[in-house]
Formats: sequence, C-alpha cells, structure tokens
Amino acid sequence: MIKALFLFLASLKLGKVLLSVGSMLVTIWVYTTIYGLPFAAGFVGLILVHELGHYAAARQRGLDVGLPMFIPFLGAWITLKDRLVDAETEAYVAYAGPFIGTLGAFAVYFLARAQESDLLMALAYSGFMINLFNLIPLSPLDGGRITQILSPRIWFLGVPLLVALFFYFPSPLLILIAVLAAPSLIAAWRYDPNSPEARRYRDVPTAVRMEYTILYLGLAVVLALLAYNVHESLRH
Repeated sequence: MIKALFLFLASLKLGKVLLSVGSMLVTIWVYTTIYGLPFAAGFVGLILVHELGHYAAARQRGLDVGLPMFIPFLGAWITLKDRLVDAETEAYVAYAGPFIGTLGAFAVYFLARAQESDLLMALAYSGFMINLFNLIPLSPLDGGRITQILSPRIWFLGVPLLVALFFYFPSPLLILIAVLAAPSLIAAWRYDPNSPEARRYRDVPTAVRMEYTILYLGLAVVLALLAYNVHESLRH
C-alpha cells in the first residue's frame, strides 16, 4: 500500500515535469514554423531563464512553487501554491525573473559579439525587450509586483505606457494584459494604506523600499539602453 502511494506521488511529480517540458517543446515548435528552429529555441530558452529566476527566488524564500508553463505568443509563468506573506517577498520573487533573464540575455549578447552572429544578436535583443516589457509597473507584470512595495497606486503609471505600446505595436497580448490588469487597478483605486491588512502586508522598512526602487529603475535603464544599442546595431 505504501509502495503504491509512493509510486503514485512520484508519477504526479513526473507528470508535472513532463507537462512543463511538453508545453515548452510545443511553444518551440509553434515559433519554429514562423522564425525557424534556431531562433525559436533560443527565444523560448531566454523565457525559460526568466521564469527560472522566479522559480529559484520562490524556492529560496521557502515557497511552494510549480514548474514553468508555456503558451505560444503568451509567454510563460510559474504558479505559487503558497500565499505571499509580505510585500518584500512579492517584490523579491518578481525582481528575480527580469534580473536573471537579463543576465541570460547578456550572455547571448557577448556570445553574439564574439561570433559576430546576427542571429544571436537578434536573440539578445529579444531577451532585453522581454525583460524590459515585464518591468512595466502594472500588475500582473513583474514591474507591478515589484513597485507594489511602494504602493499599488503606482500601477496607474503603467497604464499610459501600455496604451502607448499598443499604438506602437498592436497586439492581442497587450489587450489580454489590460484585461488582467483591470481588477488590480480597481483594487489600487480603492486601496487604503491605513487599513490593518495593508499595514501588515507592507510593513517594510523605508530603506528596503528605496533599495527596490533603485534596483528597479537601474535595471529598467540598463535594459532600455541595451535594447536601443542592439536595435541600432542590427539596423546597420
């Protein structure tokens, strides 16, 4: 009986791994039909690095977290099975994704420079843009989950950014993000910083808030400059 239970639990764990890997392979296949295998594999690999940043940070904080799941044209996500205990933990897990993702894009960038590869340079540009996009201060994007450590009302700064991006690059993904962000914006509008729940969740020292602000702005500036530099390089 115990052995059968152990095998059942093991099969569930293996099934989750297979589901995660399977969703990644399906996404690579879909992108391959459009961009070719080398770019598709590299692009999905950069998304994986980003998500593994979230995964590692969540595990480091002792949270029960699921493996990354992929959907073509929508990206990937991890599922936290534990409730976040405070705003700093939420910001920490959120920041780890674009930070580790940026390191991954940096690695591709230096490899592209060493091999003088336009393909790798295009992948590096994609990696920088993926992580920069995720820093838009709007929940459910990483930027929204980082900036909430100051106040959820900062999310309203992300609205014009998302609208401007939609006019520059119309995409159903941006519409989906707007729909997902709507409940969070409503909650931010009604947010009462003096409520017991808000005080308890955002009981974070001012120095820590400033630290995340500097880290957030610094990463956003670095990614914006790198994306611009690589874009101009590819144009020439």
